[in-house]
Amino acid sequence: MTQGTRVKLSTMMFLQYFVWGAWYVTMGTWLGETLHFSGEQIGLAAGTTALAAMISPFFVGMVADRFMATERILAALHLVGAAVLFVASMQTTFGSFYVVLLVYTLCYMPTLALSNSLSFRQMDDPGREFPLIRVLGTIGWIVAGLFIGTLGLEATARPLQIAGAGSILLGVFCLALPHTPPLETAGAKRRATLGTILGLDALKLLRERSFAVFVLGSFLVCIPLQFYYAFANLFLNELTVTNAAGKMTLGQMSEIFFMLVMPWFFRRLGVKWMLLVGMAAWTARYTLFAFGNNADLVWMLYAGILLHGICYDFFFVTGQIYVDTKAPGDLRAAAQGFIAFVTLGVGMFIGSWASGRVVDAFRIGATGHDWHRIWLVPAAGAAVVLVLFALFFRSTASEREVSVAPVS
Repeated sequence: MTQGTRVKLSTMMFLQYFVWGAWYVTMGTWLGETLHFSGEQIGLAAGTTALAAMISPFFVGMVADRFMATERILAALHLVGAAVLFVASMQTTFGSFYVVLLVYTLCYMPTLALSNSLSFRQMDDPGREFPLIRVLGTIGWIVAGLFIGTLGLEATARPLQIAGAGSILLGVFCLALPHTPPLETAGAKRRATLGTILGLDALKLLRERSFAVFVLGSFLVCIPLQFYYAFANLFLNELTVTNAAGKMTLGQMSEIFFMLVMPWFFRRLGVKWMLLVGMAAWTARYTLFAFGNNADLVWMLYAGILLHGICYDFFFVTGQIYVDTKAPGDLRAAAQGFIAFVTLGVGMFIGSWASGRVVDAFRIGATGHDWHRIWLVPAAGAAVVLVLFALFFRSTASEREVSVAPVS
């Protein structure tokens, strides 16, 4: 891969995650404090990404690999998405906002897989080259949070408009990316099936008990996980934490650090203990949020944010690596698609709805909430899954030897 291609791919990743980080983190604060949406409505809005994650594989599997160059599809999706984001920023009722936001996420979510696949096809050694490019995405998310938090825009519609402007820039920039034509020519198109698109061919792996336990545990733990993504920013703002969006980027900074040290932990802990530590970190994070405050116990809030690196890397990244090691070569892509559908799709969608119902149940007055009780719910949920996973999941000694790229 040439230096010019590396710069282009890195810029693409930066803008890709800048756009997402600009609107997603602070949306709950705008919807709750300014538009006075209910907790369930905020949760459902956050869940549009999960719903789109369940639907978008059809687009990626049936269109992107067959009919158009990847960079042109990316450009079209981001430019259309930009217009939709501006429309979303002008909505003031839940029904219209939800529909418009769902249209946007249906445009955006396929671009996550497409940007990865475009990058892989330009690389000589993806295992070595991709992590150093993908880390620019995390940096883009951090920059978006710092920018919006510093300007004090969290309770306004401006973050969606900033994301829309970034999406225009990204859409135009995609036209300058290396040409990446469809993998399948008109005369050699394989038949698309529901099984291949959603990864259902990997269901045969569930015959092994430990893999089935892993899938079930991953699905269950994603339900309490969504409490953080949907409501953490609203929680911090209700506690009058200044520049909450900026402070939340400490989580992405810790994510980069723990990705760097993951190989060291893998050699000493192995898959099962890595997954258990990740689940335990989610329980600890919510417990810290439940008992922390913006006074003498503010350190608990910072600790909960900084745990994001362990929460994400030790659970999601380790899980992806585990799936890759368990699936035979011809089922690896299907297995990754299946676990993404179960966790980022179904699990996160149920978690979005459930988290909103819990937040509504502990509302105080017109805009306040009993956050102590709210955070104890996902803490208890994650703890139950942790115990069940520890009792029933088994890993082999060979899984301790899996290789891990230094950064993702």
